[in-house]
Amino acid sequence: MDPIPSTPVNTLQPTLERLRTAWQARKPDYRQRHDDLSRLRANLKRRLDEMARIIASDYGHRSPDETRIADGMTALNEIDHLLKHLRSWMRPQRVGVGWRFWPGSAQVRTVPLGVVGVIAPWNYPVNLALIPLATAIAAGNHVFLKPSEHTPRTSAFLRDLLNSTFPEDRVAIALGGPEVGAAFSALPFDHLVFTGSTAVGRKVMAAAAPNLTPVTLELGGKSPALVCDDYPIEKAAARIATGKWFNCGQTCIAPDYVLVPKSKRDALVAALRKEVHQRYGEKFENLDDYTRIINAGQYARLRGYLDDARVRKVERVTLAGHSDPDQRVMPPTLLLDPPDDSLVMQDEIFGPLLPIKGYRTLDEAIAYINARERPLALYPFSNDRATVERILKDILAGGVSVNDTLFHFAITTLPFGGVGASGMGAYHARAGFDALSKQLPVFRQAGFTGGDRLKPPYAKAQWLIDLIVR
Repeated sequence: MDPIPSTPVNTLQPTLERLRTAWQARKPDYRQRHDDLSRLRANLKRRLDEMARIIASDYGHRSPDETRIADGMTALNEIDHLLKHLRSWMRPQRVGVGWRFWPGSAQVRTVPLGVVGVIAPWNYPVNLALIPLATAIAAGNHVFLKPSEHTPRTSAFLRDLLNSTFPEDRVAIALGGPEVGAAFSALPFDHLVFTGSTAVGRKVMAAAAPNLTPVTLELGGKSPALVCDDYPIEKAAARIATGKWFNCGQTCIAPDYVLVPKSKRDALVAALRKEVHQRYGEKFENLDDYTRIINAGQYARLRGYLDDARVRKVERVTLAGHSDPDQRVMPPTLLLDPPDDSLVMQDEIFGPLLPIKGYRTLDEAIAYINARERPLALYPFSNDRATVERILKDILAGGVSVNDTLFHFAITTLPFGGVGASGMGAYHARAGFDALSKQLPVFRQAGFTGGDRLKPPYAKAQWLIDLIVR
């Protein structure tokens, strides 16, 4: 495939100005927003198989079914939810003014901001581009999208999809690497949504700061699974395996490590091995359903974690198969009780390696999680309601799936976002619609009001002042 040309950096500002000028000339009403979302849904649905093939070509191989679920279903589901609720979300909400300001009236209007920038990552390159884009369109904005340079074919697919769906002065796309990304982050957007690593998120926020651009940062971190003593190990293993090895662990909310009672650690290892054999074969022969590592750089990073673990004499359990650097195949691998200063416990893994650490008491497990930066996701496994409530009370995370993994991301009625090092702000559905809008307060004064008397000389209005200050 011929290289996809980058967008010249000197064209970014003029493109933003074109989008903003068009938005100011004709701010999208309900019909336009609804029509735009409907066209986007229809065009994406029609090209799902093509999308799966193109994403697979960027990865070397990616399970087409995982792509249909993660990049297809999630985006379509979100657009459906936006279409269903768009009219009611746009409707002004009347609010009370209190007796002191009677007979005035007030309302809150949800109005569009202008032009929203979206920077999307490579791990779910369509989902994480189109969900914030569709949300911004629903909120009445124009959009400038910067997809990842690590999935260039998918970025070209997105460009073609969006160019066939929207006028060029309503949605634009910028292609390119870090230089384009840095210049894009520094544009004076009305809001900027970034999904990616914590390290790059800091750079994006710093670039946006001179313009006082509001940012929504969807980052990552080390999301723990906490298996409690009462929960069946086999069921926990099945659900952790799904969350961890979907997309070969290249998921921002994948379980990054597991805490399990020490007495059940070996049982969990055995149950995870059984799950991997059932899914991918005892000899790892079912590689059609196993996604590759995205590129050589990411593969080398993960190998570095394994090399560091070997130097530290950490017990390693390969659950099936073996590594193939040429094909970027890295099998599901457990690391048992790695020390806290090992690389695999310091960095977000973003791959198929899974540390498992034993704990003695629930207090110890909760303290372990709380001693680290707040995670993007938390996965407590317990059938005891009091235990779950205690975990939810004591640990703050971006989002939680109880007795499962990943699913809270796909629930359209739940906001999605991190906290602290795992992110800032939230989107999805109503949370995203509100985040990419201005909640405009409007007060309407009546023809006659006591406020007309609140002026010097105040001695003439003492009775009124005494009435309202009580």
